[in-house]
Amino acid sequence: MKVDLNCDMGESFGLYQMGNDEEMMKYISSANIACGFHAGDPHVMRQTVLLAKEYDVAIGAHPGFPDLIGFGRRHLNCTPAEVKDYVIYQMGALNGFAQNYGLELQHCKPHGALFMMAMSDEKLARAILEGIASFSDNMIVFALNNSAVAHEGEKMGLPIAKELYADREHTKDGSIILTRTGPSIQSYEEMADRVVNMVKDKKVITPDGEEAGVDVHTVCIHGDTKGAPELIKQIRYRLEEADIKIEPVRNIITE
Repeated sequence: MKVDLNCDMGESFGLYQMGNDEEMMKYISSANIACGFHAGDPHVMRQTVLLAKEYDVAIGAHPGFPDLIGFGRRHLNCTPAEVKDYVIYQMGALNGFAQNYGLELQHCKPHGALFMMAMSDEKLARAILEGIASFSDNMIVFALNNSAVAHEGEKMGLPIAKELYADREHTKDGSIILTRTGPSIQSYEEMADRVVNMVKDKKVITPDGEEAGVDVHTVCIHGDTKGAPELIKQIRYRLEEADIKIEPVRNIITE
């Protein structure tokens, strides 16, 4: 049994520092790197790509709305054509740094409001997917269970990685409750065990106690969650203890 561990990275810019990139990079297998629209800048992008190369972590684009002030969490009224252009532009920017250091983009995971809006909006989902497909029809797309992105991507023949979250609660359809604090960390061990159960049993427990069946190829741990470095250490330990291998998502999707 295998699973990918991913984290949003490269979200600092200028003098503003976000996340715990270097510490988190030691324990994940895939990094979602901000591309300058919701966060990040050329220098941070370069540094994050180099950091991923140092720790042998697969890299992917993390495109968002052009919204530095709102950190990409505000719902913007953009046309599908505009969204497609945003995705292509940002993936191209990150790919420039990747190629410069002999790396390839493994995946694409939209950020924040763009990610959540596309999960229920077929036109927006299709625009994002067309942008990704124009870059490469082998690019893995991260998506929530039962989302428009997953359904439309499968129709288009794109490889879809179903994603769950270590530090967010889930709804009964496999989506997430987009709180910025996530569940309160009372016990790193309990939260890590929850991830193990997600992977082994393909089930999540909703906040109201319902059990939902899900698929999971990759699990996200946000680097700006309080206590994230300790949480990811415990998750990795518990997964390995349960004989679950941690590998880049390309090794899971392609099998």
